[in-house]
Formats: sequence, C-alpha cells, structure tokens
Amino acid sequence: MKTEGKFIALEGLDGSGSSTQVQLLSDWIFKKGLKAHVTKEPTNNIIGGLIRGQLTNSWKTSQVCFQLLFSADRAHHLETEIEPSLKKGNIVVSDRYLYSTLAYGPVEGPDMEWLEQINSKFRRPDLTIILKVPPKVCMERIKKSRHEVELFENEEKLAKVWNNYEKIVTKYPNIVIVDGNKPVEKVHQDIVKEVVKLLS
Repeated sequence: MKTEGKFIALEGLDGSGSSTQVQLLSDWIFKKGLKAHVTKEPTNNIIGGLIRGQLTNSWKTSQVCFQLLFSADRAHHLETEIEPSLKKGNIVVSDRYLYSTLAYGPVEGPDMEWLEQINSKFRRPDLTIILKVPPKVCMERIKKSRHEVELFENEEKLAKVWNNYEKIVTKYPNIVIVDGNKPVEKVHQDIVKEVVKLLS
C-alpha cells in the first residue's frame, strides 16, 4: 500500500521570498530522489483569477465575499490537486495556504474567528514554515521587483499581518518560524533542516 505523502506550506509577508524558497526546496526534494508537487494559493484556476483581480484592483467585492472566494479556491485546490497528489505519495509544497487567510484576512475584513470557522474543515499542513522578514525590508524588495503594488502591500498593513502570524504560531501545531532576512542560500538550509526532521 502506497504511503501518503507530506504536505508542506511556506508562508510569510509579501516580499518575504516564499516563492524563491519553494523553488529551492522542490529542487532539493527532486535531488533526493523524492517526488515533489509544487503549487500555490491563490491558484491559477478560475476562482484564483477572481482573487488576483481583487488584489490588483481590477474589480471589487466585499471583504466577506473576498474571503469566501479564498475558501472556495482552497476547497477546489485540495480536491483537485493537493489530496490526489498526496495519495500518490508526493511531497506537496505550497507557496501559501490556509494560514495566509488567517494572517491577511483580518487586516481588512472579517475577524480571525470567523475565518477560522469557514476554514475549519480543511486539511492542515504537516509542516508550515513562516519566513520572518521585517515589513520595511519586504516593501523594499517589492518595489525593486515590481511596478505595481497589490492590496496589502504597504508597511503598516504588513506589520498587522505579521502580528497575526505570531498569533497563529501560538494556536496551531507544526509551524516553524525561519529567519528569512538571511542570504537566500542560508534561508534554504534552515528550511531543509526542518523538512529533514519531518521526513525522518
């Protein structure tokens, strides 16, 4: 009988480097002779497209509707991608997942308790790594890499998001904070140490 794979999520503020670290981690997993499935939230599916539209101010809906879109996108993501991949024994690595909703959602929208409730049935990752990078540094990185700034991308909002991440760490298991302000390769090494613990 095939053993189910492991589910790893990388989280952090916009500009914390999670996308880079997801790619480095998946490369490391492949080099170890294991199978990785790389994914992200919001997804590239129809619902994810609606979410990105609101993030880039292409269209607007209420914050309650916006957060329900994230939950619908997650439900579809689990059903069509994450769960089937785990059943095949893959290590699923997601750039953002459930805890992004709990960290970002309350900044402009419904409170964390409501968000926890509507996301309560979803699978929790076997390991969540949250990259810790100061909001000021994140904003400097964002401005260097992109022309447009998204909905949550200002220093004050990012500081509130980080405060929510710190609350999440005290409430949920299997979460590790990694210093994302180090050189890229050193951050990768710190992440690999945590993944080795999970896989051993």
